[in-house]
Amino acid sequence: MLSRTADHLYWMARYIERAENMARVLDVTYNMSLVPNAAESEAALWQPALMIAGNVEEYEKEYKEYTAANIIKYLAMDENNPSSIYSALRSARENARSVRVALTTETWENINTLWLEFSQFFGANLAESGLSVFCDWVKSRSHLFRGVSFGTMLRDDAFRFLRLGTFVERADNTARLLDVKYHLLLPEEEEVGGAVDYYEWSAVLRAVSAFQAYQKIFSDTIEPWRVAELLVLREDMPRSLHACLSEITPILEQLSGRRNSECRRLAGELHSRLRYGRMDDIFQDGLHEFLTDFIENNNTLGGEIQRTFLNSHGT
Repeated sequence: MLSRTADHLYWMARYIERAENMARVLDVTYNMSLVPNAAESEAALWQPALMIAGNVEEYEKEYKEYTAANIIKYLAMDENNPSSIYSALRSARENARSVRVALTTETWENINTLWLEFSQFFGANLAESGLSVFCDWVKSRSHLFRGVSFGTMLRDDAFRFLRLGTFVERADNTARLLDVKYHLLLPEEEEVGGAVDYYEWSAVLRAVSAFQAYQKIFSDTIEPWRVAELLVLREDMPRSLHACLSEITPILEQLSGRRNSECRRLAGELHSRLRYGRMDDIFQDGLHEFLTDFIENNNTLGGEIQRTFLNSHGT
């Protein structure tokens, strides 16, 4: 496969996943804003959404105040924000159009229809009404894209690069979400276990569709360290770090063949840490430090994938 084609497929999948992840963060933040006393101020409640996206400095250059309306607009529909849902879906469609011949007809029609239907939200004031509907639409269209591509594409390199982009992006987002919640959202002196704390951790679980999974596995009240265990080490949790690397590692082995590529080594090392790691050891060394290190290594892995298989500039 041409590196240019692989590049478009990989980034198309990353952008679709990025849009879904951002919709999840916005939806959960909005739902938390409806809980009484969830945060002392509007800024304190909504700013973490920017932290998860890694857009704080860029946001401050464009907007003067931290308000729900500004942050929703910036993360959802801002054309100048490369991480906004608008930018992600536009880029996904542009990448798909460049490699239509590598996609099944159903996959191309799905992503093209997604972009055409997205126009219904242009000009809408999502902060005043319709944010939940918008987020649900983005999530459902992302699910549909993965379902159509999984159900119609040949299990060849094109399919592998689609899956690779999905899980590299998902791992990054899960780590960012957990890190911001665990290290930044709650003041250090706040007691764990209060009503608001319960709703916040429930919101984190719902953001990654893990609330029911948590209840099924632990059958107990929501404890922060168990949430961390579920989202870091549980391989059977679809959006956990372990689950993502369990998908990435064999894909890179298939793409590398007999070559001992650096990206294959990095993925194997990350996977081993998660497969054989213990939550007690992670907490002893510091969850924030572990997640920060994971995000850096995942970014390094993404860079090595870019250099090894794709166009050097990315898309």
